[in-house]
Amino acid sequence: MDAVWSGTWVADRLGVRLEGASGDPGAPRLDELLGLALRRNPKRAHLLVSNVLGKHVPQSPQAVYTAGHGLGERVRALLDASGEDPATAVVLGYAETATGLGHCVADGLGAAPYLHSTRRPVPGLAAAGGFEESHSHATSHLLLPEDPQLLSGSGPLVLVDDEFSTGNTVLNTIRDLHSRNPRTHYVVVALVDVRSPADRERLAAFAAEIGARVDLLALASGTVHLPEGVLARGQALVAEYEQRGAAAARGAAAGAAGGVAAGAAAGLACEAGAAGAAASRPGPGAAVRIRLDWPAALPDGGRHGFTPAHRALLEASLPRLAGQLADALGPEPGRVLVLGSEELMYAPLRLARALEESGAAPEVRFSTTTRSPVLAVDDPGYAIRTRLVFPAHDTPADGPGDRYAYN
Repeated sequence: MDAVWSGTWVADRLGVRLEGASGDPGAPRLDELLGLALRRNPKRAHLLVSNVLGKHVPQSPQAVYTAGHGLGERVRALLDASGEDPATAVVLGYAETATGLGHCVADGLGAAPYLHSTRRPVPGLAAAGGFEESHSHATSHLLLPEDPQLLSGSGPLVLVDDEFSTGNTVLNTIRDLHSRNPRTHYVVVALVDVRSPADRERLAAFAAEIGARVDLLALASGTVHLPEGVLARGQALVAEYEQRGAAAARGAAAGAAGGVAAGAAAGLACEAGAAGAAASRPGPGAAVRIRLDWPAALPDGGRHGFTPAHRALLEASLPRLAGQLADALGPEPGRVLVLGSEELMYAPLRLARALEESGAAPEVRFSTTTRSPVLAVDDPGYAIRTRLVFPAHDTPADGPGDRYAYN
């Protein structure tokens, strides 16, 4: 952990405070898992920035994968102890931040299929459900499984999000899906659980109302203390710093720095840019497009469902795919960043982890682009230090807009 906590800047200016629960002494502290940032959002100006999610903060792929996989192993132990077959479960992750985390939880659980919500409708594909995420930058979620029976079973439903702050998103999800296909057991999984006592009571009352068991598992739990007027003061700080234009200038400067970026985008075409490379390779700023030998029968993620058979095919293919990336990077690639694209987190993460395990580069990090605008402040006590802003690479149903890559 850095000497300066990456939530200090926000805590000092707004009085936001994290307090860990006095529970498992072996659990990580909240301030080890989270930093703080500010964003343009009319409902919640502060942002809990995870250090192990692989979204805003570049992190070791192994650390990102282990966090989710370990939670999945805990879900499997919970179901085993309850006499339930993990193979009867379905894992559901939330777009856009928890699509990769949900995949990792499903991997740890083992034999369960996986689906994540999406904010991108597909013409001709009927939604199997939908719900709202009240505090998010983009609120509407769709469930678009290719197999219409994926969510129709009676086994446990495992819902995975990066944070459990109020419980509203989970309540909305369970309410919608329970009305379509009632179940007796729901398991909520998050990296952090920071609900208030009132929110905890509300979830317990809701479970009793629908007559179902609802369990919750998290790496760490506690409380986020927000002083009076924090929303207005946070919005004012964001406006002040955006008007200065300093964040955009620093983000552009960071984008021109050296290093190597290997990004996996839709269609799994990967681009790698190398600075300081040998004379026979492209110079700084040049890009090389790599068409990976991705199996035709393997989805690039769980937007329309990802089965145990898909998982087995991916595991068998990863060494070859990582080898293609390593060959393209060359013998001395330097530091490598594998950058996922919005909801497409899992395939880039697995490629990054395989590349890291191969030893082809001295350092591999993983993060993902996002549609969520966050203020960047170049201070060691702030979680988002630089940002790149660029237009959307496609034409989503909700229209074009800026996209972001951080730190």
